[in-house]
Amino acid sequence: MIAVRVAGVGMIPFCKPGHHQPYRVMAAKAIRLALTDANLDAKLIEQAYGAYIYGDSTCAQHAFYDVIQSGIAIINVNNNCSSGSTALFLARQAVLSGQVDCALAFGFEEMQPGALGSHWTDRESPFERLDPVLQQFNAPQGPIALRAFGAAGRHYMDQYHVGADIFAKVAEKSRRHALQNPYSMFSTPLTYQQVLDDKVIYDSYLTRLMACPPTCGAAATIVCSEQFARKHGITSKVNIIAQAMATDTELSWQDPMYAVGKRMTQRAAEQVYHQAGIGPADIDVIELHDCFTPNEVITYEALGLCAEGGAAELIANGDNTYGGQYVIGPSGGLMSKGHPIGATGLAQCTELTWHLRGQAGNRQVDNAKFALQHNVGLGGAVVVTLYGV
Repeated sequence: MIAVRVAGVGMIPFCKPGHHQPYRVMAAKAIRLALTDANLDAKLIEQAYGAYIYGDSTCAQHAFYDVIQSGIAIINVNNNCSSGSTALFLARQAVLSGQVDCALAFGFEEMQPGALGSHWTDRESPFERLDPVLQQFNAPQGPIALRAFGAAGRHYMDQYHVGADIFAKVAEKSRRHALQNPYSMFSTPLTYQQVLDDKVIYDSYLTRLMACPPTCGAAATIVCSEQFARKHGITSKVNIIAQAMATDTELSWQDPMYAVGKRMTQRAAEQVYHQAGIGPADIDVIELHDCFTPNEVITYEALGLCAEGGAAELIANGDNTYGGQYVIGPSGGLMSKGHPIGATGLAQCTELTWHLRGQAGNRQVDNAKFALQHNVGLGGAVVVTLYGV
């Protein structure tokens, strides 16, 4: 597989709804930061992919036009919470195909307070396939994301005979990492007991501090061919060396963990490891989709970081943080950095690129050579991306 260079990255600090600028302003800032990082003129971008889920069609054009109106192809991307990584997947494919030498993926979101909901109540929801699974496992009613990931966490606890304390420990770890991240939405310490004692929002165990908040923000990534990088003096040595997207199969509906992406993640990760010729043990730093801390635990196993049912031991041994086998979510993850849906995958890319360049400041993972990214959207799609230097 031919590597594609990450030429430039950029993101703005994330914030709560009501404290944000208009989406086009946030997105344009992120794009300009990526252009500055790559030391490129906007005229050199040949295609652009703009990710978001809350907004009218052609919002991507509206945002990009604040940077330049160059007449290039601009594609609007909506793939639920994996939208940002889907935009990156498409930009990379455009470069790999030889159709373009330089492409931009950017994402943004203006979110509203409260649980995620649909704006389309007059038509069938793509989440209707989830409902029979959740009913079969007696999942209490609630907003769809809360219900799905809450049921997955309950199923994990029942299957492996563990308590909710492992989810609380993951939340504490994420917040501890976020304290070193100036781009994070939260900057105050958190103990795992505080997580356990917080307001229960689902099924007697899932507390508010085990769920990521609605967030506004933007991020951008420029990718290019090796030939383009040489011609234009791109100094970044970070490459996307493998990438895969997976969607649901009939197996997705066998239990709540599979319904929120466990099997999709396994399939995508297996493809990535095969493409790259490396395994999980070779990975140094990971950004994964911890929209709810139960999903982080489930994803440890789906990515092959530990055996089935082995997440509790991995957490107890500190193998998900600095000094352990992996540093997972050095940014603070979605839990503490924030989750502006369209921007999330590209913010993960930005964070991992900084670590591989040695530019992550006080949260730097020492001597990082390989970085893994995981981004999932219900409905569904998973993108797993491997970066290397």
